[in-house]
Amino acid sequence: MSRSLRIGVVDQSPVYDGRPAAEALRRSVELAKRCEAAGYSRYWVAEHHNTPSYASPAPEILIAAIASQTRQIRVGSGGVMLSHYSPLKVAETFSSLQALFPGRIDLGVGRAPGGSSLSTHALAYPGFPSGGELYSEQLADLLALVRNQLPDGHQYQGLRAMPGTETPPAPWVLGSGSGSTRLAASLGAGFVLALFIGTDYRSPEIIRSYRKAFRPGGFGDQPSAMLATAVICADSMEEAKFVASTHTYWKLQAHLHGNREGLRPPEEVQTLYRQLSPSDRAYFDETLRTMILGTPGQCRDQLELLSDEYAVDEILAINVTYRFSDRVKCYEELAKVMELNPEHSAPALTRVG
Repeated sequence: MSRSLRIGVVDQSPVYDGRPAAEALRRSVELAKRCEAAGYSRYWVAEHHNTPSYASPAPEILIAAIASQTRQIRVGSGGVMLSHYSPLKVAETFSSLQALFPGRIDLGVGRAPGGSSLSTHALAYPGFPSGGELYSEQLADLLALVRNQLPDGHQYQGLRAMPGTETPPAPWVLGSGSGSTRLAASLGAGFVLALFIGTDYRSPEIIRSYRKAFRPGGFGDQPSAMLATAVICADSMEEAKFVASTHTYWKLQAHLHGNREGLRPPEEVQTLYRQLSPSDRAYFDETLRTMILGTPGQCRDQLELLSDEYAVDEILAINVTYRFSDRVKCYEELAKVMELNPEHSAPALTRVG
């Protein structure tokens, strides 16, 4: 019997089985409904641009669609790529979502561009990309705006993010290392450590340093931390690796060679793997080793070990498969073995003072 551990979802809206990208968005809504029924704590959607394998460039639109089709599961962004946007526009968008779906909206924010250099320049047009150097200032402004509490002397003091809500959307800072922990802690936001990005080992000290540096006020009086990790569970370890090979090969092409191609069926990947150079094959194998893979029981054991190692009680599971049926099976089997409660909803960060 599994101990208490909340499991949420991050959805990158993969374009399945050679089908139109528009269908992938509808599949995300369908999967969110299934995940709510299965007892998942929250459902976050990612932001990607100019990426043929992922169909969601506008998480705020997909959030609204999912929240309108569900009842209680928390829905949010995993995350908004803030370097592309005005903090006011993001604050107004998520304030509107919170007004429409009170107490259910999470505002997850990341620093990465979520796309190619071409899309980054196009999103900034007619201006120029910030390159992330203004991220900390943008994030501080965004979280002040969703509270309608810009500090004295701020250039936009007196500006209000409409419509405004008594309780703001819950803020989460996303990071794949220690770079964002102090920022999240200083702003009183939650922190999500993205283990699924890259292959480097991330020490539990990252979470501990966030907790030590956390400053109460504004959103909550206690630090809130989660992990996000890739999870593929199937009937056997061999099948899980087979299903996972689709996204593993995509990562290899995207991260080592800059090829943001569509997803390939796992049957094709088996042939392509044998044609890889030794260095590419090593990257492929290392990427597989960073994932939670195996039978539902094996995945449960690995997730509980992660929970203990990093001292977190909620983990976001992310997977990208070539076939939608494989994703559904993974999440439904994982919910059973983790004994998720359909009536349970993860707590928000609560505002104090």
